[in-house]
Amino acid sequence: MFAVYAESFSSDDPLSGLVVGERPEPHVPDGWARVTVKAASLNHHDLWSLRGVGLRQEALPMILGCDAAGVDEDGNDVVVHGVIGDPAWTGDEADDPGRSLLSERHQGTFAEQVVVPRRNLVPKPASLSFEEAACLPTAWLTAYRMLFVQGDCKPGETVLVQGAGGGVATALITLGRAAGLTVLATSRDEDRRARALELGAHEVFESGARLPVKVDAVMETVGKATWSHSIRALRPGGRIVVSGTTSGPDVDDAGLTRVFFLQLSIIGSTMGTRPELDRLVRFLDATGTRPLIDRVLPMEQAREGFSAMAAGDVFGKVVFSR
Repeated sequence: MFAVYAESFSSDDPLSGLVVGERPEPHVPDGWARVTVKAASLNHHDLWSLRGVGLRQEALPMILGCDAAGVDEDGNDVVVHGVIGDPAWTGDEADDPGRSLLSERHQGTFAEQVVVPRRNLVPKPASLSFEEAACLPTAWLTAYRMLFVQGDCKPGETVLVQGAGGGVATALITLGRAAGLTVLATSRDEDRRARALELGAHEVFESGARLPVKVDAVMETVGKATWSHSIRALRPGGRIVVSGTTSGPDVDDAGLTRVFFLQLSIIGSTMGTRPELDRLVRFLDATGTRPLIDRVLPMEQAREGFSAMAAGDVFGKVVFSR
């Protein structure tokens, strides 16, 4: 079958290990389902995989991709939850120490077909296109969990989104606005600040700029470059929800004096559960909220999408269609 996969690793030239070609059709274990992929979206995780982060040499060749929407063997339109956990685990899936993402231990979604545990399938409503639905399982689910599960954000609160532009950040802005939050956003890039306003941010600021108000919560995916600003932006008792460190994890000043004196909370957040994905899909169906798609490419042109992401030339999600 047609597939886009990693054949080798390179930290300096990750796309050198990317192959657009053919792979064997997947075996379907008991309790698993075969999904014919209609659309799949690109994540930074896929670029990191080509650098050898989170993917073992012995697992190669590995079909890339964590997100997909398609049709199962019974003809149902579905969204694929990309977290593969221990079948015996009964708690929050995000706490399962044995969990992995598709394309780490199990073949991913950039292919004609993907095989996942049947419990990982979420019904896709007719109101969402396959391309829109394919944006949800990683970036949008991460944003949903950050805001409403780990962040416990409520209508009327003020939230700061650091680093507007990426898939998670654009999802945070869109979901926050739809849920009745006052959304502030930052970016170093003037064009991205303007687009964040179009997307629903109430106000935008240059990275590191002094804000006119203290915020209830900060959604932090950047790390080192924005951490000090995130700490300073919070009101007493405020909270930072962290789901990534794209600029690096090692901060020069953690702001611990502010943390204890102002009783700030620092909360980690990773991906999300299958029930949370179902609630996210229903939220979009009910409100008409839609993911921001930067571009849709035929999966045969996957290299173009990877190149754009590697260059930072995207605002929203890159989607591959079949």
